[in-house]
Amino acid sequence: MRAELRSKIVEVCEKKIASKGDNVGLSFYAFFANKNDTPELLMEVATWWIQTHQLDHFVKADKIKVMVKAGL
Repeated sequence: MRAELRSKIVEVCEKKIASKGDNVGLSFYAFFANKNDTPELLMEVATWWIQTHQLDHFVKADKIKVMVKAGL
């Protein structure tokens, strides 16, 4: 996954954790605006989330943050 996506995912996870607590879950849609103006980036994250790691629809933000920072 590209570095810009990794940075954005970590940033979103940190904001969600700060505002909703350690137990907050999110889906890969959380990293995008409601209007899908970057379908290639959405597909890149969806592929990482669904095909590569076979994650559930909602996953704890702290788990995603750790995975992305670890380069998984």
